[in-house]
Amino acid sequence: MREFFKKRLSLAITLVMFVFGVLVATSLVVGVITILLQYLGVISFKDFPAKISLFGFLGFCILLGTSLTAFLSKKALNPISTLINATHKVADGDFNVQVNIKGIGELEELSHSFNKMTQELAGIETLRRDFINNFSHEFKTPIVSIRGFAKLLKENNLSEEERQEYLDIIITESERLAVLSTNVLALSKYENLEIITDKAPFRLDEQIRKTIILMEPRWTSKEITVNVELNKIIYNGNEDLIQQVWLNLLDNAIKFSYKGGLINITLEAVNEGVRFAIQDDGPGMDDQTQVHIFNKFYQGDISHSKKGNGLGLALVKRIVELCGGEIQVQSAKDKGSIFTVTLPN
Repeated sequence: MREFFKKRLSLAITLVMFVFGVLVATSLVVGVITILLQYLGVISFKDFPAKISLFGFLGFCILLGTSLTAFLSKKALNPISTLINATHKVADGDFNVQVNIKGIGELEELSHSFNKMTQELAGIETLRRDFINNFSHEFKTPIVSIRGFAKLLKENNLSEEERQEYLDIIITESERLAVLSTNVLALSKYENLEIITDKAPFRLDEQIRKTIILMEPRWTSKEITVNVELNKIIYNGNEDLIQQVWLNLLDNAIKFSYKGGLINITLEAVNEGVRFAIQDDGPGMDDQTQVHIFNKFYQGDISHSKKGNGLGLALVKRIVELCGGEIQVQSAKDKGSIFTVTLPN
């Protein structure tokens, strides 16, 4: 019996008990008042017909019951009022609101869901603010550089070497803007995509090799060693879409690898699918970063010491999900990171 009362009461049982309690309380109050009045000689049922006494008693019960219900309902509806007030605060932009309702099963579950919702909204709002700051920074920096060096090029006292240097900087900054715009448009496109079309069988291992060769200028400039173990695998999918996964993951590994570092890349068949893994020996990530690493616009390195816009891994995750696969990350501070992609085949 004790365990029963320890359990959360459902909303239906609570309402039934409330109404029952009001009726019992009303009946007891009316009964006590009637007996008291009759005892004091104020009233006497002998002086009234039985029907009039009965109807009068019922009418008084209804009146008193209604009054008690109106008085007690305010307290009974306090949890709902609390949720309504909290909802108004969220509507006004306050995502730090928390409610704590205990005892009533449905309302307690609703409060947990409400708190989870506000936490998610607060996280999204934080990401939104970070995105505005980071995105404006990422766009403004190359634009300012392009404008500045373009003005310098208008001067006539520059040497040919200086002109070439400034032109190279303008080209590099223009490419940064192009990549950023491409990633934003691609992510927007794939987020609204539900079905992958233009599927065809192709050599997945050869595609990864070509991607590594394509990125060779980047990893050779940092004197990075790339170890490759790729099994021959025929994959049926959209070749252009899948290549975005390898490009972004390899770019990410190169970006966070130390000069003279090591990157290991493997591809193998597993069960009825394929598994790709890329491992770097960079600075790694803490648990907090790993939780948000696939969120849009999130950058674990807030110092901007690494060039990026927080879109690459979000793009990878979306493409992998569209392919029916999954991506996981294993990492620790100062121990590098391993990204594993599993795709059905």
